[in-house]
Amino acid sequence: MTDMKRRIFIAINLPDDVKKRLAEYQEKIDRLFEPPSPVRWTRKDSLHITLEFLGYLTDDEIMKACQETEDFAKKHKTFSITLNKIIYGPPQKPPRMIWAVGERIKELNLVPHITLGRIRMMSFRQIEPDERPQIEEEINLSFEVSSVEVMESHLKHIGPDYTILESCPLKI
Repeated sequence: MTDMKRRIFIAINLPDDVKKRLAEYQEKIDRLFEPPSPVRWTRKDSLHITLEFLGYLTDDEIMKACQETEDFAKKHKTFSITLNKIIYGPPQKPPRMIWAVGERIKELNLVPHITLGRIRMMSFRQIEPDERPQIEEEINLSFEVSSVEVMESHLKHIGPDYTILESCPLKI
């Protein structure tokens, strides 16, 4: 019997009020495009910050990842994140996504980004480059991070579904 591998990553989930505000920005930005929109927007409940994509893991590897994430969480204090801009992502490359980005997280040496939507390239390329909306929205969303999660991603044709496998509280 083979051990089926599952798609696993480490993430920070967002508070509901931050998800709600980001969903409002999604609607606002979507109105900048002529219908039909070339963007497949991330569902509000799926918005998160990926810390590390671990790949396809066996059950034993998942147990190890959960233990390592728990050990990491026990050594790190809660911290805050400030999201300050919505841009095309990734920076300095042809746009493939629309991101909310934030200030560097010193504790993790990471610049956080949240994928608000993925650009459907066929549709996007049909828009003349000078007619594509500029996306450089200044925002100011701050929140406290009190846990990190080991999550599983189930890829579906309507977009990924995420399941929290382990929630690891940070030190207070």
